[in-house]
Amino acid sequence: MRVVGLDIHRVFAEAVMLDEGKLVRLGRIGRTRDHLEAFAKTLTHDDHVVVEATGNAAAVVEAIAPHVGRVVVANPRQVRLIAHAKIKTDAIDAAVLARLYASNFLPEVWIPDQRTLALRRQVTRRNQVVRQRVRLKTIVQSILHAHLVPQCPHAGDVPAAVGEWEAALPALSR
Repeated sequence: MRVVGLDIHRVFAEAVMLDEGKLVRLGRIGRTRDHLEAFAKTLTHDDHVVVEATGNAAAVVEAIAPHVGRVVVANPRQVRLIAHAKIKTDAIDAAVLARLYASNFLPEVWIPDQRTLALRRQVTRRNQVVRQRVRLKTIVQSILHAHLVPQCPHAGDVPAAVGEWEAALPALSR
């Protein structure tokens, strides 16, 4: 089994392979889906890939996972504590990830399945919509208050009652 450590950055990822105890620097890989898939196709289904948890580690895992045996996401805070090095380069960081995984000493992060990710996105979007609605409602209330318009007595009622209340209001001067 070969272990590939990927040190992920915004534009590229540095790859180092641990093959039978020897480190082999694989170089930099572009951070597009095409580059990651092309790199993953050079690996085998016996290879394991280790990446640090970043903002888009899930997308990296999704691009690489079909081509390798296993993709592991490492907890960056715990890895930093374990591998506190005086010299830090991208290749050294990738090598540390590979060595920690090979020695079964890598703190892993749970990777949610696609259904869980979809539910998380749905909950996040709903939260954003509700917050935006509250924000807009507050703005409308402050405008009405600034023009001495009383609050709607039908705020929780059906829209028809609110519409009648709005029609009875005098036009706001600008």
